[in-house]
Amino acid sequence: MALVTESYSEQVKVWPCEGRHILAQFDAQTVVVYQAYRPTIARFATENGAFGGDFSFSRMTWVKPNFLWMMYRSGWGTKENQEVTLALRVSRAFFDSLLAVAVPSSWDREQFSTQEDWSQAIERSSVRLQWDPDHHPSGAKLERRAVQLGLRGEVLEAFARRELVEVIDLSEFVAEQRVRLRSGGVSAIVTPRERVYRPADPKVASKLRIAEAPDAEPGAAQLYR
Repeated sequence: MALVTESYSEQVKVWPCEGRHILAQFDAQTVVVYQAYRPTIARFATENGAFGGDFSFSRMTWVKPNFLWMMYRSGWGTKENQEVTLALRVSRAFFDSLLAVAVPSSWDREQFSTQEDWSQAIERSSVRLQWDPDHHPSGAKLERRAVQLGLRGEVLEAFARRELVEVIDLSEFVAEQRVRLRSGGVSAIVTPRERVYRPADPKVASKLRIAEAPDAEPGAAQLYR
């Protein structure tokens, strides 16, 4: 199963311009998240369909459903130990379960009345959630917020060993788009096709304060170019 790609310039026409949104590639059963690794870790994962070898199960691993946030983080695959971007397909049920139990990485007064309550929740939780500024392909910050999820402990073990439906090495694709971006600008690149994703349970979306996604207004894409 290959990733579906689409012109970046076309995609931004339907993406929200601001607010908390989960942009992701998904179908009826699965969602794609991304992480970048050094070649030895990525090679093991692509060959075995699971992580092992040099992969550390003792550290928190952060995954991102938004491709361009991953490109910002890895410098389009140029940063040390982030040379290989992997697309990691998981079931929607598993992804939604991560969102349901995630604890924000910083104190959220609307979820936790005191910092002590939040600190205790952080200690107990195997999933952390963080909303960061989304990024233009150039690296510039946008008003829209993108989510990333930190996994550790038994949840990381499940993700890395049992829950992966597919592992795709995107290193060649990333390198090609990096060249296109440098030579032709954003109008020349294609990226994985992403649309606004909402968890099946409205209570989870409400807890995370995920914004509603209005129809794109005429000219909205200009904000991203």
